Amino acid sequence: MGIGSRVEAVIFDLDGVLIDSEPVWEQVRRDFVLERGGHWPQDAQVHLLGMSTVEWARYLSADLGVKMPPDAVANEVTDRMAARYADGLPLMPGADDTLRTLAGTLPVALASSSPRRLIDSVLAVAGWGRLLETTVSTDEAGRGKPAPDVYLSTAGRLDLPPSACAAVEDSSNGLRSAAAAGMFVIAIPHPRYPPAPDAIGLADVVLASLTDLPALGLGRAG
Repeated sequence: MGIGSRVEAVIFDLDGVLIDSEPVWEQVRRDFVLERGGHWPQDAQVHLLGMSTVEWARYLSADLGVKMPPDAVANEVTDRMAARYADGLPLMPGADDTLRTLAGTLPVALASSSPRRLIDSVLAVAGWGRLLETTVSTDEAGRGKPAPDVYLSTAGRLDLPPSACAAVEDSSNGLRSAAAAGMFVIAIPHPRYPPAPDAIGLADVVLASLTDLPALGLGRAG
């Protein structure tokens, strides 16, 4: 049996895997926090990776000193992110070709920490809506990453056991989430926000870029 031959579907993270949006999230959140009189620790963005909207809005409000209710924080930050996407979508190298190649071979899906409005915006701008069997936000699944909720929910929508799914992740909390769900874990570390060594250790395969993914032959025996 080849590497990943038991895989029947591939589930992608969005931010940091298909779109290079983590630097955008960092800039938008940092500017928002500082404008509202809060403080921005050096490790804030790494801490935020994988959080659901409810979780990160609460963190900005309660921990970083933004004097606004979490719902208002979430709405304003999401509005700013949507405006940035409208100006241009920062696709990761090889994202479009890789997604289209795999979608012609086996089901592909999305398990993202982004709010539904931003997921739908990305799919519309990139033209990926018809390629994906299903898309799930952590806001719809329960707890954010590193909890396994979003991956378990996505596998359920695919009508597959988690062990039949491969998860493609870049961050520490994303890798922990996929591993906790019992999936075949593929790590593609983001160079600016590299995962912790213990998180990388959970991966079944570590790749340098998305362009290496089709060569794994996922879902193919041999």
